[in-house]
Amino acid sequence: MLLPEQLGMMAEAYPEKVAYSVLDQGVLTFGEWDRMANRIGRGLARRGLRTGERVGLHTPHEDAVPWLIAYAAVHRAGGVVVPMNPRLSVPEVTRMMSHSGARMVLAGKPQLSIYEELPEVFEGVELALEFVIDLEPHERDQLIGRRQRVRWDDLLDEDEDDFQVSLTDDDLADILYTSGTTGKPKGVAVRHGNASLVPGGVPKWSGNRWLHASPYYTFAGSSFIYNPMKLGMEGVYMPRFDAARWFDAVEEIRPLAVFLVPAMAHLLMAHERFSVADLGSIYMCSVGSAPLAPHALEALQERMPDASVSNNYGMTEAGSAYCVMPKGEAVRRPGSVGQPAPPAKVRIVDSQDGEVTAGEIGEVHLQMPGRQREYFNDPEASAALWGSDGWIRTGDVGKIDSDGYLYIIGRQKDVIIRGGNNVHASDVEHVISSHPDVLEVGVVGIEHEVLGEDVVAAVVLKSGATPNPDELRAFTLQQLTSYKVPRRWYVVDSLPRNPTGKVIKPELKSMLALLEPYVASP
Repeated sequence: MLLPEQLGMMAEAYPEKVAYSVLDQGVLTFGEWDRMANRIGRGLARRGLRTGERVGLHTPHEDAVPWLIAYAAVHRAGGVVVPMNPRLSVPEVTRMMSHSGARMVLAGKPQLSIYEELPEVFEGVELALEFVIDLEPHERDQLIGRRQRVRWDDLLDEDEDDFQVSLTDDDLADILYTSGTTGKPKGVAVRHGNASLVPGGVPKWSGNRWLHASPYYTFAGSSFIYNPMKLGMEGVYMPRFDAARWFDAVEEIRPLAVFLVPAMAHLLMAHERFSVADLGSIYMCSVGSAPLAPHALEALQERMPDASVSNNYGMTEAGSAYCVMPKGEAVRRPGSVGQPAPPAKVRIVDSQDGEVTAGEIGEVHLQMPGRQREYFNDPEASAALWGSDGWIRTGDVGKIDSDGYLYIIGRQKDVIIRGGNNVHASDVEHVISSHPDVLEVGVVGIEHEVLGEDVVAAVVLKSGATPNPDELRAFTLQQLTSYKVPRRWYVVDSLPRNPTGKVIKPELKSMLALLEPYVASP
């Protein structure tokens, strides 16, 4: 089933129901969304968009309504969506346009200046980009650089009847760039047939709401475009996360489900309203994109006693291969991210790719039979990640218990070898983050003449807290063996994160190299 066919079925069954609410921006009914997607889709086809050609969506978070319309419209015209981070620089956009071969891009007002500076040729190859579709009003027949600047309104065809270029499940739908675009970009090829595990169809409309704040250009954000409606729910999108506004929204719209990344969860728990806000409507609270400390998950569960609170696990390359956690099991199994949801498979292997026994630590491998993805236009990178056997080498360190529950311990590259001892950064982070004065923490290894590497911690303190490295070290020593406990501590205003909320460890190391640490007593 093609992705936009789900929208068409909902528009036929529930034309006046609100499909999406964008907080403080407006609402989009199924009927409006469907008609506009048909009109814009025809406009794109009229401009010459051909099956399989790529179209960038490069707009501010606040332009969520036209983004959603364009997402469906590109698919209806047979195109492939390239979601783009609105904060990308000119060199990053240049590399992404070159790698994807995008012929068109929808640009918001803040992004237009980038396309004025975009070169015509990159690494000896002419960029394919021909049209820049502009949401802002302007005179007709303008150019942006040597590219045609097209008004959004000029794409609106008068015919709003059903429109869909012939496609199959094997045709490309999206190219999702996984993280930063410095160096050679890697885009995950998403096909209509492997975009989601949630089956399509016309559900019974419940009117319940699902609140999320993940940008649409991320894997987490893109999965929320059609999944809520498949469950008979209204999607509610917060363009920019703000803890106070989140509490307001939960009390106002009473969502049944919410999705958070760990950084959001920590901001909520540090807010003065966390202990008093009415969170009683929430039946499912999913935390994804990065590991969440067990104490934090327990705090969320305590405030939402009737909800299923879980730290979910998945990755863009694995697509719909993810783990699920039965209600209540997350607290009973601290650190677990749940059991693989069939037909997904998970195994733990040693350094020779041999499968280990239950409880042993190794690298996490994922497989999604029949739904395997690949990197777009990069067979070497695809072969390196998926291997000849189709198992994804995730780079995550974990274990599976005797009941089949998966535990993520950290990233292989985040293992710090201090004096011959392996230290998993996430183990140290989970302990430090449980200190009452700590809002969030990042742990990294730095070079040491004697030990090889030493363990250092960068902490963001809660408002009003006073830095005390000796107290933090003593607190950590109560729960971890001494070689895992940092002796150098940095107090920072924030941690560098990527769009999915994960701490960017290389950037953190570079940042700490310019700062003076607090050195705790031995």
